[in-house]
Amino acid sequence: MGILARITNAAKSKSSSSNESSLSAGGHGIDKNQVLAPTDPTVINPMNAGTWQTVRTAPISETPRYFNKAEADALKACATQKREEARQAKRAYKSLKKLEQSDAQVHTAHRSYIKGVADSELTKKRSDATTARHLHTLRPEYARLGFGLDRAENKAQQRIDELKAKIKDKY
Repeated sequence: MGILARITNAAKSKSSSSNESSLSAGGHGIDKNQVLAPTDPTVINPMNAGTWQTVRTAPISETPRYFNKAEADALKACATQKREEARQAKRAYKSLKKLEQSDAQVHTAHRSYIKGVADSELTKKRSDATTARHLHTLRPEYARLGFGLDRAENKAQQRIDELKAKIKDKY
C-alpha cells in the first residue's frame, strides 16, 4: 500500500476499540520475535551462521610431485586468470559491503522516523487527554448553566400559563 493510500485510509484502520483500551491500560503490540526477525532468511546472524564453504580452484597437492611443461603452463594461465578474477571479486565484495552499509543507513533512518512518529503520537494523545480532563472540569458549570436555563424556561412557561388562565377567565 502506498503512502497516499495509507494516509487516506488512516481513519478507517483506527477504529479498533480493543487496541485503544489495551493501549490505555499500558498494553502493547510489540512482538519480540517480529522485532528480532531477520531482514532476510539468509542473512548472517547467531541463528544462521551461514556456510563455512570456501573457494578452492585446484585440489590440494598432498604429496610432492613433478609437473610437466603443459601442466605448469596450464597452472600459470589459470593462476593469472584467478588473480584477475580475485581482483574483480574484491571489487564486487567491496561494492556489496557498501550496498549493505547504505541499506543499514536507510534502515536506521527509517527506524528513527518511526520513533519520531511514535513520540509525536504520544505527544498528541497526551494533549488529547489533557483537553479531555479540562473538558470534564467544565461539565459542572455547564450543568449549572443548563439547570439555570431549565429553571428560567419553567418560570417563563409558568408565567405564560398564568397569563393564559387570566385571559381565558376574562373571556
